[in-house]
Amino acid sequence: MTLFLVKRSVWSAPRLLRRLAAQESGSALIELALALSFLGLPLLLGTIYTGVLAFDNIEIANAAHAGALYGMQSSTYASDSAGITTAAQTEAPDFGTAMTVTPVIFYACSSAIDGTQYSTQAAATLACTGGTNHALEFIQVTASYAATPFARIAGMQQTVTVSSVSVMEVEE
Repeated sequence: MTLFLVKRSVWSAPRLLRRLAAQESGSALIELALALSFLGLPLLLGTIYTGVLAFDNIEIANAAHAGALYGMQSSTYASDSAGITTAAQTEAPDFGTAMTVTPVIFYACSSAIDGTQYSTQAAATLACTGGTNHALEFIQVTASYAATPFARIAGMQQTVTVSSVSVMEVEE
């Protein structure tokens, strides 16, 4: 019969821990992991959050522009609020009916387009006097959407209202 002798380990637990603590071979890797978890993850989430809001802003701006393009075709189209809203919502189908579209018609004098805005053509015609000065009709479309971020991040708003305005002269 053969007897096997088991040799006792010369390493005890406290000795092993002291030896591992004295070595610095993996400390750089641990420091990198800690730095990435405390700095890298918040930077990544903040970048994604900002990117999503930038994309939403572009979509809303395109929707407002599409609504203004529809309304600028003629005075009949400019007064068609439902058609302007449909054109804007068709341009940004991701938002659907959650996007608010507000069309407004206003008038201004041709010599001072960025001056006083008039709510009626009669008021603009009275104010626009002079040889070449006449009333112009404009359509202003405001599109807005309450964007909710993909995750709750401390320090970031839970809902951000993204809006855009597009103004065009109505063709006669």
